[in-house]
Amino acid sequence: MADHYPYRIMAGREDLTLIWRPGEGDAPDELAVDERGGLLAFPDLEALQEHCDRNGWVLVREGEGTLDLGVVQRWVEHPGHGSVPAGLLLEAWNFFEDLSHSLKAGPSLPSQGTIHDSAYEKIFGGEALEPAAGEGAWTDEETAAVRELLRAGMDLWEQVAHRSSTG
Repeated sequence: MADHYPYRIMAGREDLTLIWRPGEGDAPDELAVDERGGLLAFPDLEALQEHCDRNGWVLVREGEGTLDLGVVQRWVEHPGHGSVPAGLLLEAWNFFEDLSHSLKAGPSLPSQGTIHDSAYEKIFGGEALEPAAGEGAWTDEETAAVRELLRAGMDLWEQVAHRSSTG
């Protein structure tokens, strides 16, 4: 049986905690969903723990993850207004990918191409947003593609968060 990890999503007025499960082998990571394919989301760790206990799931609380989507949304919607850590954008990108793959039905992220692949590789260097990084910096085209992808991810999150079940 796979371990389950709490993953807190901070998004404006309402924070939710999800259940994240790492993929085994080559399987993708995923977020727990209910029998209808809706995202399981909880208002707090106590409710999440109760759900895991009822289902016989091991909840590993060490290294609990938190993602601040408010910062990501500000970067997406207001280019040039403040900086954002490249690692946060990478974490949001990965979260949206996990979210999209976890849903049984419903909206998904748009397909990605070579421009996304190039931007994704550069973000690991941590300097993708720094113009002084030379070849390691995102081009205007890469920045626009990442913004578009993250905007789609934010839209997906908004749709799913409002329909999520609480175990």
